[in-house]
Amino acid sequence: MKLRSAIRMFAALSVAASSVPAFAHATLEVKQVAIKSGYKMVLRVPHGCDGLPTLKVRVRIPEGYIGVKPMPKAGWTLETVRGKYAKEYDNESGKISEGVKEVTWTGKLLADHYDEFVVNGSIAAGLEPNSTLYFLTVQECDNAAERWIEIPKTAGERLRFPAPGLKLLPAAN
Repeated sequence: MKLRSAIRMFAALSVAASSVPAFAHATLEVKQVAIKSGYKMVLRVPHGCDGLPTLKVRVRIPEGYIGVKPMPKAGWTLETVRGKYAKEYDNESGKISEGVKEVTWTGKLLADHYDEFVVNGSIAAGLEPNSTLYFLTVQECDNAAERWIEIPKTAGERLRFPAPGLKLLPAAN
């Protein structure tokens, strides 16, 4: 009788544990911002890939996050990819139709260490309030990678490798 109870409890715990999302994933320091405002994206990378050091962090800039300027990191190489936006946006210096679409930092972050990667920009006018911008992130290690690129299809969906998300609040008047 005790053995059966222990087996049932172990099975229940195994099912519960398999449905729990990863706790140590790439996240944003600030997870919500008003439309038509500046936003300093601070991406937190809390670990390596299964004990391996992180050698590269790539972030795809979502449409609507404009005028992006990444912050260099001491000891890391910084690269950007520029491209056309899906539409033209207004900012304080006029209309813009292109900008940074991807940022890559290359260096070395030991698996037992934590770091932050910073980009500054603006949330464009005309975006949908209460929607979410996702910063698809790939953390590359030696012969491994953590791909933080999963986007939920429904509210509250639990994902194994969720993309860091930024909830958009209505613009301040």
